[in-house]
Amino acid sequence: MKVAFLGNGEFSLTVLKKLLDSHHSVVCVVGSLDSASGRGQKVSYSPVKSFCLEHNIPFLQYKRVSKEGEEDIKSFCPDVLVTASFGQILKQNILDLARFGVINVHCSLLPKYRGSCPVNFAIMNGETKTGVTIMRTVLALDAGDIESQCEMDILPDETAGELLDRLSVLGADMLIKSLDRLDSGEAVFASQDDSKSSYYPMLNKDMGFIDFNKTSQEIHDFVRGLNPWPVAYTTLGEDRLKVYKADIVDNIWDIDLSMYSAGQVAKATSKSGLVIKCGDGLVLLESVQLPGGKVMSSKALLNGKKIAEGTQLGE
Repeated sequence: MKVAFLGNGEFSLTVLKKLLDSHHSVVCVVGSLDSASGRGQKVSYSPVKSFCLEHNIPFLQYKRVSKEGEEDIKSFCPDVLVTASFGQILKQNILDLARFGVINVHCSLLPKYRGSCPVNFAIMNGETKTGVTIMRTVLALDAGDIESQCEMDILPDETAGELLDRLSVLGADMLIKSLDRLDSGEAVFASQDDSKSSYYPMLNKDMGFIDFNKTSQEIHDFVRGLNPWPVAYTTLGEDRLKVYKADIVDNIWDIDLSMYSAGQVAKATSKSGLVIKCGDGLVLLESVQLPGGKVMSSKALLNGKKIAEGTQLGE
């Protein structure tokens, strides 16, 4: 089949590469506009755009593809549109553009975890399983009929980025098989049970603030669910302290926990690392970053920076 592919990031690129290696034909690739970031607002290309330019693949990009891209995409006469972490809401004109409609690769076991960040929230909520759903896109968010699903275990210390990498490979393989069935007329779509649905919003930087009243397990899951973006954080004085990894630790130091409130530093040496009182005991801020600094272990941080026991984080 002739496929128009819509996507932007690393997840999208993994799926696109697999699609290009299949017997289906990618006639064009569609992305969002280039973004500017950093102090100098330097414009950077998405991984998908960089790859397409390097390999001379027709690439289109729009702020709103439904408003601006219909005729351009139609000129490539695709049989189907495929989206993988595209990030734009598609209107009916795009959904009706190809004879097989729009097929989406979604990283959850729908109808659970509808929305743009299902992997992050699954980890943050302490789930032990997730998966990939291949579905037909409709106007309602992630509510279309399901062609196939496959489950995957979430590893105990896995970050959102690591899990997304594994899911992208699974999703790419599933997509090829779904397109094969679609092409042969063997695809069967089943409706979702909306009564079992759950929806989670887009992430933003302000959602990463750590609540040390929560348990060490909850903090551990929260931190890994926000890695690599937007990254969990607390405050150390006037500085924002980013936390890339937080570990559950036993009280091997025999600390009198009654002496500390949630969020207070209970131990801080280059041997122990930065150990914080939390809702049910202690949590180690294993990997951290101060403004302008590198990501490092808290043990390394404490080699050059003294943080007194009793210091309150998150004020």
